[in-house]
Amino acid sequence: MSSKPGIQRVAIAALIAAIGMSPPLKASELIYYPINPSFGGNPLNGSWMLNSALATNKHKDPDLDDSSGIESTQQTPLQAFQESLERAVLSRLTSAATSNLFDPVTGKLVPGTVETGNFTITIADSGGGILSITTLDKATGAVTTFEVSQ
Repeated sequence: MSSKPGIQRVAIAALIAAIGMSPPLKASELIYYPINPSFGGNPLNGSWMLNSALATNKHKDPDLDDSSGIESTQQTPLQAFQESLERAVLSRLTSAATSNLFDPVTGKLVPGTVETGNFTITIADSGGGILSITTLDKATGAVTTFEVSQ
């Protein structure tokens, strides 16, 4: 019977040694981060929340095209052609107007004034490689000025 107290002593000594040899433990406060995007939290969940809201939205806008989600504009082929033609003419006019603003060799802006039907565009050298561009709307008198580096 003398062996049982010896085993108990060895077990207790081993337990005390194990506790004494363990590294010190540290604790910090618990911080909760919502994982379910339905409860908000992370701003990156915004797209998920918007898509979820759109998926459950039962209201329909009668002006929207169901296939694309954009407002439907019923254009005839003639109207589409007319719009395309207007864009092409405006593009050509813009190219012609801006060709006078740039040096054909260097491609840089040239100081001077260009007049169109509705606008006056003035490019002035402010010095130090800075150009001041002023646009005057003849109809409203509105003036817009900005500076660019040459």
